Amino acid sequence: MANQALMANAIRALAMDAVQLANSGHPGAPMGMADMAVALWGDHLRHNPVNPQWFDRDRFVLSNGHASMLIYSVLHLTGYALPVEELKRFRQLHSKTAGHPETGITPGVETTTGPLGQGITNAVGFALAEKLLAAEFNRKGHEIVDHHTYAFLGDGCLMEGISHEAAALAGAWKLGKLIALYDDNGISIDGQVKPWFIDNTEERFKAYGWHVIGPIDGHDAKDVSKAIERAKKNADRPTLIICKTQIGKGSPNRANTAKAHGEPLGADEIGLTRSALQWSHAPFELPSAVYEEWDAKAAGARNEAAWNDKFEAYAKEFPDLAAEFTRRMKGELPKNFHQTAFDTVVAAHTKAETVASRKASQLALESFTAALPELLGGSADLTGSNLTNTKSTPSLRFDSHGAVVRSEGNEQIPDGSIGRHINYGVREFGMAAIMNGVALHGGFIPYGGTFLTFSDYSRNAIRMAALMKQRVIHVFTHDSIGLGEDGPTHQSIEHAASLRLIPNLDVWRPGDTAETAVAWAIALQNADRPTALLLSRQNLPYSPKKDLSDISKGAYVLSEPEDVGLKNKKLKAVIIATGSEVQLALRAQELLAAKKIGVRVVSMPSTTTFDRQDVAYKKSVLPKGTPRIAVEMGCTDGWWKYGVAAVVGIDTYGESAPAGVLFKHFGFTAENVAATVEAALAR
Repeated sequence: MANQALMANAIRALAMDAVQLANSGHPGAPMGMADMAVALWGDHLRHNPVNPQWFDRDRFVLSNGHASMLIYSVLHLTGYALPVEELKRFRQLHSKTAGHPETGITPGVETTTGPLGQGITNAVGFALAEKLLAAEFNRKGHEIVDHHTYAFLGDGCLMEGISHEAAALAGAWKLGKLIALYDDNGISIDGQVKPWFIDNTEERFKAYGWHVIGPIDGHDAKDVSKAIERAKKNADRPTLIICKTQIGKGSPNRANTAKAHGEPLGADEIGLTRSALQWSHAPFELPSAVYEEWDAKAAGARNEAAWNDKFEAYAKEFPDLAAEFTRRMKGELPKNFHQTAFDTVVAAHTKAETVASRKASQLALESFTAALPELLGGSADLTGSNLTNTKSTPSLRFDSHGAVVRSEGNEQIPDGSIGRHINYGVREFGMAAIMNGVALHGGFIPYGGTFLTFSDYSRNAIRMAALMKQRVIHVFTHDSIGLGEDGPTHQSIEHAASLRLIPNLDVWRPGDTAETAVAWAIALQNADRPTALLLSRQNLPYSPKKDLSDISKGAYVLSEPEDVGLKNKKLKAVIIATGSEVQLALRAQELLAAKKIGVRVVSMPSTTTFDRQDVAYKKSVLPKGTPRIAVEMGCTDGWWKYGVAAVVGIDTYGESAPAGVLFKHFGFTAENVAATVEAALAR
């Protein structure tokens, strides 16, 4: 780049002007990282502003997402569909320049960042997906998957514990195409970080197995560019480049202060900064020379065209692989998916096995992982409990040089394929955010398992998946007091209800093998929302069904009074149950039938899915004017929206005892459910 100072000052000017106009935002970090951006975007990043979704582009993640005006400025300057009018609308309603970058809103933004630490963890997911796709699809002389993942991050990202989880895994996986640039400015909202952030970041990342460069002068774009070039040559380790910078660089009175972090500079200070930078242009006005220096459209078109030629040659030699690669990158399921799903559900119904729903999940996964090579599973050190592994998903391993190992012990992996089950270790939050990065990259549908009570560790990453509309599947087992002796620290009480509160997250708590198979089929089809599957440790009997078609609607009529011998009896009540409690409802229905009380049992494995059905269907399942009683081994609050007269639930913590003892202690017996129905009818 001919005039790197001019390019960097353009970012500084746009950042301080946009934040000032919005009277809200973070000008200091973009001003401090401007030279780093010049080095990366000007000299290295392979991208095409005209086609932000071109497959083999490099991925860029702004992990310290409060510095959003950095990426907005660069996207505007390089030629993306982000006009200066959108920069003027920074942080305003329905603009493309939200307070923190959001994927799907701003062209060129790869992931939504802001919760610190998650962006760099997403970047690990991006780099993992790239590496695995390359191992699966590349052939000698035909490297169609060959790009880098770059991330900017700051002190806050490194302080968040998730960065430890992610960085350790990146080192273990030897993600050589992951390059992170650390904006080491020593300032956070509370001021100089020295009193509370004493980590030796260099040694920390070396201990993870990273290649570390620096500290270097983050304001010397040439040095930063050279460091990136060195990092790109390091193929067997991820790289951290430590860039020493000044927050608010260019501001005479705000540089190196906490005030530059999270508030506008103010009109007077902006004037002084313009003078210091010798920037004589009015707010949001940029000379043509700036756009000429930054314009990446021609280079982007050349890069994409070269890759298109490469892919065309690949497709001629490997037409089946090319077709499969294209399908997966589009996020389309195989043509035979619906038949696979149908066969899986029917098989579960026909066998009618009594198994824990965690085992029912594994049975469904055996079918789906065999049919869908894009399913990439894993578990947070609980594989034997979560049952997320299958015959088609041997363990993912890497050799000492970082290459994907194609066999592990007795697990022989077919030629051309890779291990598809990841041992994440005890890293629930890291697992969840890495899965988000994998999903965002494309080519895989990630799923990962842990105990339901540990969804608390993953919760913010789950929320981010829902916000970003990503197909990520969380397998949560040991879903209630039914896990028994481990006690209240491990027994989920509020977790199902709290997960159901997350907008755009589908939550399923299936009651038998057929419902579990349907839940998996729906989760795999949920192209624009994540799914949480809540599964039991204890065995659950199969519930006989007349019809399977309505399970996918989230709730359906499982048993009517005539099914337990009460013909022509008026319907007196409806029992709604989920998961393991469906069996309680069915037994209570029989007890009430002996007293000539006609009760309908509704199985509601997914309240979130049922809530999306039309009014007519909802009324057909829950008829108006008929008392309703809900049964679930969890907190009761979420059930009152269904107009229930009573809830058999649990609003305290659990206890440590065998599951059967706990069920009686907390009133989860058929007798108590029946008595609750009678009490409701007597009111």
